[in-house]
Amino acid sequence: MKFLDLTKVYVRSGSGGSGSISFRREKYIEFGGPDGGDGGKGGDVIAEAVDGLNTLIDFRYQQHFFAKSGQGGMGQQRTGKSGDDIILRVPVGTEILDEDEETVIADLTEVGQRVVLAKGGNGGWGNLHFKSATNQAPRRANPGQPGVERTLWLRLKLIADAGLLGLPNAGKSTFLAASSNARPKIADYPFTTLHPNLGVVGVDNAEFVMADIPGLIAGASEGKGIGDRFLGHVERCSVLLHLIDGSSDTVAEDYETVIQELEAYGGELANKPRVTALNKIDALDDDERAEKKAELEAACGCEVLLMSGVSREGLTEVLRAVRAEIQEDRLRLVKASEEPEPWRP
Repeated sequence: MKFLDLTKVYVRSGSGGSGSISFRREKYIEFGGPDGGDGGKGGDVIAEAVDGLNTLIDFRYQQHFFAKSGQGGMGQQRTGKSGDDIILRVPVGTEILDEDEETVIADLTEVGQRVVLAKGGNGGWGNLHFKSATNQAPRRANPGQPGVERTLWLRLKLIADAGLLGLPNAGKSTFLAASSNARPKIADYPFTTLHPNLGVVGVDNAEFVMADIPGLIAGASEGKGIGDRFLGHVERCSVLLHLIDGSSDTVAEDYETVIQELEAYGGELANKPRVTALNKIDALDDDERAEKKAELEAACGCEVLLMSGVSREGLTEVLRAVRAEIQEDRLRLVKASEEPEPWRP
């Protein structure tokens, strides 16, 4: 399945049905009076967050969603049938933006959450509503309200507890593969990861979701490389895990490059809790590890962990540090196996 996190859709709610102009016509009944029914309500266009989706690819092949209009009213005080609603089923974490691509209309972060994107028009009144003592035979009815037509953007931000950051080939995908059952593409060239990957990581009887996004380069906020469009997928994370390639000769500069891109992106992303780790230490001897760790700690002003996604050295310590930063209510605790109670009659 292809990954798609931004798409444009066109929606239109149904128009309300027109009211009816009708008079009661029955044998032996004189002056039956007006009995025109009301028009039916037009259908709404609704967005609903559902489980089991992690892409907006369905909206690549269908962008237009038109709800049904209401049926017109009829005689004998019969109300027209209301139009059927149209429901757009989107992944959890989808933002709905106005046509300007900036104004947020809704943010669907929970399964089952709904929002009405375009409300259907009300049905018009039939002439039954207009009778009075001075107007006993009204020949007037209201037309139904027209539907609402809108152009909207859907933007997906994956729901994850922790996010991976780093330059291309920093070892993010290798780390995700080593710590979870996810199988992202791994290769020895930059930008191997072209779309975000999710993996469920377990440590110390707790599980959390980790997101791996394509690597950042200098100038990503200005559109270089893949750009910063995927940073939105780690906006909802509680903590960021920043991996630095230990085989690089400029670990401090590599760290500053990613931090500058986070600050240029704006929002609260640069202020989120971060865990910094020097990766690929399996390729370094003891002296090189100590030297690069000291250089990196001087640049970031915090403790730097050592790890290797290939040899799994230091992997558990890094996961524990990430787990400590995640809010307790977002952790999924694994229940310890309990012995079943003995059978009793």
